[in-house]
Amino acid sequence: MATIITTERLYLRTITTEDAAFYLALVNDPAFITNIRDKGLRTLEQAQTDIVNGPMANQKKIGFSLYVMERKEDGQAIGLCGLVKRETLKNVDIGYALLPQFIGQGYASEAARATLEYANQHLRITKLAGITSPDNAASNKLLQSLGFKLEAVVVLTGESRDTNLYGYEFC
Repeated sequence: MATIITTERLYLRTITTEDAAFYLALVNDPAFITNIRDKGLRTLEQAQTDIVNGPMANQKKIGFSLYVMERKEDGQAIGLCGLVKRETLKNVDIGYALLPQFIGQGYASEAARATLEYANQHLRITKLAGITSPDNAASNKLLQSLGFKLEAVVVLTGESRDTNLYGYEFC
């Protein structure tokens, strides 16, 4: 595991199969399933496979992925934040999710702001996308506070529900 981004309270680090229990809890949280999607992962083995084939493979192949948000104070894994290249989107997408007990404490905002800076300064990305459920008020508010502009309401390939598509362009 490697620390990619450091903020005042967090380390954003690469995910490993040792994070499977945390990852499994996060993707099975009812808010994750409602606001993001049901990944259908129910066992530690499935979580490990998804980590290897998803974030670990992306980090190796394209140089970025979703990162574990880990609190500096105690090393607690509290969520994910990072960048995803989806075939269904023209631009790289910023993504984030928190375990329920860590919502509302500013962690997502802190991690997302640092991820924006990293995307621009280290990866030289000039445009980003952000997607969220129209019903997810907190996530819509966060993207707007970061400077993302709502571009469209779309149904992404393979999905059956509306998704707010935001865009962000670095100056």
